[in-house]
Amino acid sequence: MSFAALALFIKIIAELFTWIVIASAILSFFLPPYHPVREALDRIVEPFLNPIRSVVPMAGMMDFSPLILIIAVELISRVLISILLSMS
Repeated sequence: MSFAALALFIKIIAELFTWIVIASAILSFFLPPYHPVREALDRIVEPFLNPIRSVVPMAGMMDFSPLILIIAVELISRVLISILLSMS
């Protein structure tokens, strides 16, 4: 597998995960916690959000952990992609 193909794979996975985090955050306003769709998304997203929530306190009723997770995923994916593309 070439480095460019691996970089593309990382980009796709990072974008997909970002959309899953966004969907989970939006659906948390509309669906009850035990809805099957929300449970499935929470099983994917919560293991990544819990460490952030333990460090960053909630600001009133606002939970900024999904935003922080999206920024972290974006930064990590950009660094990995730039390293892989510089190697090819």
